[in-house]
Amino acid sequence: MIKSAVTVSLVKEAEGGPFVFWHDLRAACQKASELGFDAIELFAASPESIDPQALRDLLDEFDLGLAAVGTGAGKIVRGLTLTDPNPDRRAEAKHFVKMMIDLGGHFAAPAIIGSMQGRWNADVDKEQALDWLAEGLAEVGRHAQQFHVPVLYEPLNHYETNLINKISDGMYFLEQGGIANVKLLADLFHMNIEEDDIARGLRKCGQHIGHVHFADSNRKPIGNGHIDIVKVADALREIAYDRYVSAEAFPWPNPEDAARQTMESFNRFFR
Repeated sequence: MIKSAVTVSLVKEAEGGPFVFWHDLRAACQKASELGFDAIELFAASPESIDPQALRDLLDEFDLGLAAVGTGAGKIVRGLTLTDPNPDRRAEAKHFVKMMIDLGGHFAAPAIIGSMQGRWNADVDKEQALDWLAEGLAEVGRHAQQFHVPVLYEPLNHYETNLINKISDGMYFLEQGGIANVKLLADLFHMNIEEDDIARGLRKCGQHIGHVHFADSNRKPIGNGHIDIVKVADALREIAYDRYVSAEAFPWPNPEDAARQTMESFNRFFR
């Protein structure tokens, strides 16, 4: 059965980004539970900023799971990417991702690699950047195997990266590189920009999909844009998707209303 999740950001530097709840983890968990979400997706500044036992106690108190942990703070706060031309910085990026994998792994929650994939530029050509990305994903994928969870790789739209933008290209990249224990994160906002047909993209990638970000074409909560969610939901059922759809959306018009509308949409289209 498809499960619901809502994003919670604890990263001050990310303010203004597409996360529904902000800063107060307890309040976010309480509201998520009240609205009927199955889990939260956590965006933290660093692994050290989270007390695992306190997090476990909080999730238990509100009967929530941990759907995934983001690694984007490695890029936003520390400027780290897996394609940095400096080998020491690449090693630091991989270490940061591994620590986030360790944090999430104890909750059976995969780590997401989105912005930390980086991009190619004047200092590194595309072929080299993709080689480094493949190397980094393979290494962190192996690290995650100890927790029996995959790493989630997220193709981003062309405004955010110039490496891999379409979900099918992400699938071919993982397959051709023989990159094990890495699944695709299908973000509906990014797919709306890059895909000719979102539902067809989901069907094409099938069992490679390990997580879905649930936001409309304008990154507001589902129902405030023009994505045809009926077709998306039908495609996910056809590929027997049974993981999380997680609201990575702007807190519009406010966090509680954004979460409520997301949950109403989730119930309408998936339950």
